[in-house]
Amino acid sequence: MKKNYGKIILSAVFLTAALSACGNAKKAETSAVSSEMSTEAASEKATETEKAGETEKAGEKEAAELSSVKEETVYVSADYVKALLDSGKDVKVLEAAWGPVDADEDYNKAHIPGAFHVNTDDIEEEKTWNFRSPEEIEKLLKNYGITKDTIVVTYGNTPENTADDRLATVLLWAGVEDVKNLSGGIDAWVKEGFETEKQVNEPAATKEDFGVKIPAHPEYVLSIDEVKEKIKDDAKFKLVSIRSKDEFLGKTSGYSYIDRAGEPLGAVWGHDTDDGSYNNADGTVVDLAKLEEYLGESGLSLEKNDIAFYCGTGWRASVPFLIAHENGFKNAYLYDGGWFQWQMDPENKVQLGEPGSSDYKEVQVKDLPTDKAAKK
Repeated sequence: MKKNYGKIILSAVFLTAALSACGNAKKAETSAVSSEMSTEAASEKATETEKAGETEKAGEKEAAELSSVKEETVYVSADYVKALLDSGKDVKVLEAAWGPVDADEDYNKAHIPGAFHVNTDDIEEEKTWNFRSPEEIEKLLKNYGITKDTIVVTYGNTPENTADDRLATVLLWAGVEDVKNLSGGIDAWVKEGFETEKQVNEPAATKEDFGVKIPAHPEYVLSIDEVKEKIKDDAKFKLVSIRSKDEFLGKTSGYSYIDRAGEPLGAVWGHDTDDGSYNNADGTVVDLAKLEEYLGESGLSLEKNDIAFYCGTGWRASVPFLIAHENGFKNAYLYDGGWFQWQMDPENKVQLGEPGSSDYKEVQVKDLPTDKAAKK
């Protein structure tokens, strides 16, 4: 019996040891699993924290980008436009080009998400290509859901295309208080790696009042009669031609539908947007210093002269006007009619050739040959 009791006791000892070992193993396994889960949870939490940090930093960058630009600033970067679109503010993006949307190959190939196409025919009347009537402009803007309080971004399909600058000028003249232009156009947007889309976007009209009588800023634009008055009465006033050198010298009109070439008497040359003079190497618009450099070639300055920029019909001249405008110069204007309207009156005075040179002439429109239209 003693022997059996010993076996039983021994067996009990072994069983207890085995159960203890099994329990310790289970605890170790559970501890390992728990440790693994804790590590995963910590990793997930770290990832979430990292993402939250990135989002916060992106938000801070966006806020900084937006706060660094004044309302009166017109030319802005692609980063700024992206931050503006991500801000949740009421923003309308307008891609400007001549012709209807189905003929706009660039818009249909790729445009900024949500952007609407604007046909420049809708902002210019057909006789002189000057701005349409205030009533027509108000109707157009409201059809795009735009009031004076809407933030509007315009852009073009190439850096040299000035249809968007023309549209931006119309918007400011009308009274939209915060108008931006994507400097460098769609190319600048794509270079930053931002998304584009192909679908045609249709604007939704607003029933709200525009908010101000159009034009809110008639002083931005001079008519041909106002230009003539200033030439006669204001010694500080100067017309600055934003056209090619050949147009300025009277060798070509620069347009297939303008037969006569020349410039209004007394005008000086301010370089041309078509040849890239108003673009930096990356396609963005030049700054005030470059504009002043061009004006300085003729002894002019925005600090001491009243200046009206013009071209053929107002597109190219919108660029230096906007540069001067965003820098606070109230003495800079757009002569909307340009050479096109000037050459319609046979009595208007005209200059041909480089002022001061041996081939320089002063004539009247009626004396000009009618074979200077640009070849199509």
